[in-house]
Amino acid sequence: MSTEYIIQKLDSIEKMLTEQNMLKKEVLTFNEAAIYLEVSHSHLYKMTSTGVVPSYKPNGKKLYFNRKELDSWLLSNRQSSQEEIEQQAANYLIKKGRVEL
Repeated sequence: MSTEYIIQKLDSIEKMLTEQNMLKKEVLTFNEAAIYLEVSHSHLYKMTSTGVVPSYKPNGKKLYFNRKELDSWLLSNRQSSQEEIEQQAANYLIKKGRVEL
């Protein structure tokens, strides 16, 4: 095995451990939140400055994030599946009396 291969594998292991530790934390730093959300630092800063994503500034300088709130934010604005949309349309037509079963 080459040294380069071993270093690559060690980097991969280090990344996985970092991600695992992040999932255990309740409060994430700015850098951790960017990694968690898979966005660039500039995009995360823009989202916090416009109030799109929930964040905290306890000392007025550093930004922190509640991981559970980020999860809720990520799962907001759910898009219905095609099957759900069709079922809603059918229910609407039945309710309005336009279609009989």
